[in-house]
Amino acid sequence: MQISRGNLSDDRILRLLRYHFETCHEVTPPGSAHVFDVARLAAPGIDFWAAWDGETLLGTGAMKPLDATHGEVKSMHTAETARRRGVGSALLRHIIATSRARGLTRLSLETGSFGYFEPAVALYKAHGFTECPPFGDYKLDPNSVFLTLIL
Repeated sequence: MQISRGNLSDDRILRLLRYHFETCHEVTPPGSAHVFDVARLAAPGIDFWAAWDGETLLGTGAMKPLDATHGEVKSMHTAETARRRGVGSALLRHIIATSRARGLTRLSLETGSFGYFEPAVALYKAHGFTECPPFGDYKLDPNSVFLTLIL
């Protein structure tokens, strides 16, 4: 598996991101989906990565700086055909290492609080993330879980 900067004009990446965006909106109550679309991922300052096995896209992940020391994990998604192969863990380790190297001291994220998102919550907790109050512009929402990791 190789993790590299993601090209947001690559059709394979666009298809996976579109699927992720649409699925999050389908399974999440209105007003509670905080998934980034491609335009927001392309914004200056957002670090976006893709995991590959040769020419096969395995997954994506991003980090949005919130300030000089705090970043937010965004757009973590593993292709269905690549699940249970360690793709999410590899991407998350890459995001953590890159964030540390950049001088960040904390990473946080928001994900869903219900069944569909249970594997994501388990992944983040397995990597040391713990529940926290809403951060940044987020508000308390029963459909969200907020997690943070001190780097």
